[in-house]
Amino acid sequence: MPPKSRNSIEQEGRIILAMSALQKKEITNIREAARLYNIPRTTLRDRLKGSSYRAEQRANGHKLTQNEEESLVQWIFSMDQRGAAPRPAHVQDMANILLSKHGDTNIKTVGVNWATNFIKRHDELKTRFSRRYNHQRAKCEDPKIIKEWFDWV
Repeated sequence: MPPKSRNSIEQEGRIILAMSALQKKEITNIREAARLYNIPRTTLRDRLKGSSYRAEQRANGHKLTQNEEESLVQWIFSMDQRGAAPRPAHVQDMANILLSKHGDTNIKTVGVNWATNFIKRHDELKTRFSRRYNHQRAKCEDPKIIKEWFDWV
């Protein structure tokens, strides 16, 4: 999400104060509240009707829902815990599977750079390079060698 400008944050604060004053009946008229708090009358009217602040809303253009993205993040973590962390191509394939379950007649797919942007959007995800499984490391995990070591100790 892009950083909020100082002006929009200040205006949002004034809108909240105006809404509070109207709800407490300190001010009876929307036009008067908009004039006193130096905010657009139409914005105040829309907010009183239930619309939300744009910076707090989910951006347009997301193909997956919030729940689908959260479940995809959980899937990535579970695969990583099992030692098979998915590559970006695997994440993209899983997103396409989720999209195919939407039931639309035309088949949608995520874009080429979707996985990269998905990882950037979720701070808890990081990309890492995997190391080759070393022969010496594999020998240390041999049950016979481990049993001998425990018998010795």
